Amino acid sequence: MKNILVTGAAGFIGFHLAEKLLKEGFNVVGIDNINDYYDVNLKYDRLNELGIDRSGAEIFNKPVSSNKYEYFKFIRLNLEDRENLPEIFKENNFDIVCNLAAQAGVRYSIENPEAYVDSNVVGYLNLLECCRHHNVKHLIYASSSSVYGLNAKVPFSTEDNVDHPISLYAATKKSNELMAHTYSHLYGFKTTGLRFFTVYGPWGRPDMAMFLFTDAIIKGNPIKVFNKGNLERDFTYIDDIIDGIVNVKNQKDKGEKYSLYNIGNSKPVKLLDFIEEIEKQLGVEAKKEMLPMQAGDVNRTWADVDSLKKDFDYNPKINVSEGVGKFINWYKQYYI
Repeated sequence: MKNILVTGAAGFIGFHLAEKLLKEGFNVVGIDNINDYYDVNLKYDRLNELGIDRSGAEIFNKPVSSNKYEYFKFIRLNLEDRENLPEIFKENNFDIVCNLAAQAGVRYSIENPEAYVDSNVVGYLNLLECCRHHNVKHLIYASSSSVYGLNAKVPFSTEDNVDHPISLYAATKKSNELMAHTYSHLYGFKTTGLRFFTVYGPWGRPDMAMFLFTDAIIKGNPIKVFNKGNLERDFTYIDDIIDGIVNVKNQKDKGEKYSLYNIGNSKPVKLLDFIEEIEKQLGVEAKKEMLPMQAGDVNRTWADVDSLKKDFDYNPKINVSEGVGKFINWYKQYYI
């Protein structure tokens, strides 16, 4: 049985990945620092879905066993912790590491730059060092569509130049890709970077558009529509993202030590059309506050996923109408 580390296991994507791997019978260790960037209760509730009791999960550096999955344990830990992170690697002999831990949010990075360097650069370096010294065969890590910056060519390709990030968040993700390349070259272990495109779905983050719009419309509050709605996003449902990660994990080594892929739906949707779908399914018209473009934001994202389809049989299935419906059903069950 393969031993897999999932960092960011209390986060949106990390939680879903851990759940998928556990259902498939893998031995999983999850770590997360459970910071207060958004409501920690949502993070603890995700962990509860995985059978992790909150009273145990609140304590740093203490392994907590799941009461639901025999082969899952959780440890609250900062990736910046150079003392305790290597101990986890020493004790568990990981075959694969899935790094989904990061300080998220483009706009927040403008206000709190230190948090991004600590987590996304220093913490990521510590993870690479642990992979190097503990014979990890494969590191799969989250990058982001934000690395494309103001790229006007669409769809975005991993062959495009990404040397001009327009947010610190994007810069840290670009640095992750460069660091992975260096470690694959110097130390010979496999690294696969996945540039995520606007992931949404049940248990999603409260700072993301899907959540913000639904929450505001249901409560009768106005929604903030940036660039007056003249934006397009490659909205990608969480199940399609998780299937893609699992496909990458399962693929046999082809010899390349460093690889990089886009992972998205490859069908950009106008922001106003996305809002209209939410209104339709809620049966409520949104009060819209039209605002200018936000610093660090981009007009359009669109993933070229041909290489991911070719190499890993990636096949996104969930369209926006179905995905919005699934999110709204979860939101109502969780919050109402």
